[in-house]
Amino acid sequence: MKVVAFNGSARKDGNTAILVERVAEELEKEGIETEHVQLSGEKIRGCTACLGCIANKDKRCTIEDDVVNDCIKKMVEADGIILASPTYFADISTEMKALIDRAGFVARANDEMFRRKVGAAVVAVRRAGAIHAFDSINHFFFISQMIVPGSNYWNMGLGLAKGDVLEDEEGLETMRVLGQNMAWLLKKMNR
Repeated sequence: MKVVAFNGSARKDGNTAILVERVAEELEKEGIETEHVQLSGEKIRGCTACLGCIANKDKRCTIEDDVVNDCIKKMVEADGIILASPTYFADISTEMKALIDRAGFVARANDEMFRRKVGAAVVAVRRAGAIHAFDSINHFFFISQMIVPGSNYWNMGLGLAKGDVLEDEEGLETMRVLGQNMAWLLKKMNR
């Protein structure tokens, strides 16, 4: 089994990455392979509504000049998907939004290819707005007919400067429980 995590933060190895790694630690303890893809530094275009993915049905976006098709391929091959983003003005980063829009459109055009995969949202936040960002990611999972495990609180960690989330004990515990629940669900589904 494999889980691929996409980190939509512009800050490489920042708070969002720390939270993702906390979830991944629990998955790996359960023998689940993880891969962490950081979108930092990538120029990802939004969906152009060209409808080429519907016409082509080749599990690819027609935009070829960025990493989105590589990301979609990793999503298709994985059993579980983590989408992680910092909170920017009470929502997800533009890179994460572009990935969601394009991957979601391609998935729907290709027989709902993310159906019944496990999906988990992770959000880093300075102070407020995380619930809207969390909901934005979960909306992608739900419309994609994915299965979403819960945790003991909303999947968020608090921090501004790089590394601040390491002081958020509750947020780190939430990620630990999320990783455990995601592993449990994946194992139940793959019997």
